[in-house]
Amino acid sequence: MSCMMMCFAGSFMASFLMGEPIIYPFKRHDDIILASIVWYLIFYSPFDVCYKAAKFLPLKVILSVLKEVQRAHKVHSGVAHAMKIYPNAYIVMVIIGTVKGAGSGIIRTFEQLVRGVWVPMNNELLRPTFYTKACVIASIMFVMEKKSTYINLPHEVVYFGVVIFLVYFKLSSLLLGVHDIFMPFENLFCALFMGGICDAFSRARALVAKQSTVGPTGSQPSDQQNVAGVKESKKDL
Repeated sequence: MSCMMMCFAGSFMASFLMGEPIIYPFKRHDDIILASIVWYLIFYSPFDVCYKAAKFLPLKVILSVLKEVQRAHKVHSGVAHAMKIYPNAYIVMVIIGTVKGAGSGIIRTFEQLVRGVWVPMNNELLRPTFYTKACVIASIMFVMEKKSTYINLPHEVVYFGVVIFLVYFKLSSLLLGVHDIFMPFENLFCALFMGGICDAFSRARALVAKQSTVGPTGSQPSDQQNVAGVKESKKDL
């Protein structure tokens, strides 16, 4: 059940937020059959052949590229679906597009509860991964393409650009170890506008004050006291 939740997580979340039946993703039996076949092959194939093949780097790269192409399609379908129901609610479009594209990460907390595992630190809402942030950017791009004059490119070009963006950074994560390109910008923003510089100055001032109270000699007074105690004990002998 947890695997089915992760396979259709984006559709579950989007249906819930849009006030539609949560079971809506199960209307296509062919998707359920395909997901069940993949689940069986990954977990129960003889000698874990399918799992080892999926972990083989060249095949993993191909599967990752296909996954990112599908992610772009999900983001676009989520934005388009929200646009039909709420044509002027830009934030709703971005939220539904993000949920459709990165639903597996957002719903991971509930999936852990289904498996009987609780890891509070792995919460996508508290610590969003790169894929959630990328889906937000992709959703904004699709909304701006439809609802603003800032992007005048054809839809095919915008869609292709989003696919290239997702595929490029997925391959960078797999092959180069670049996991989150937004982290340096987030750190800079937090340092400038979220009190990061003030906190750093406060910690430095507290550290200087602590060192001044300890004194420059550090542990020398205690060593001198130990030596004096040894001398006194020798005198007693």
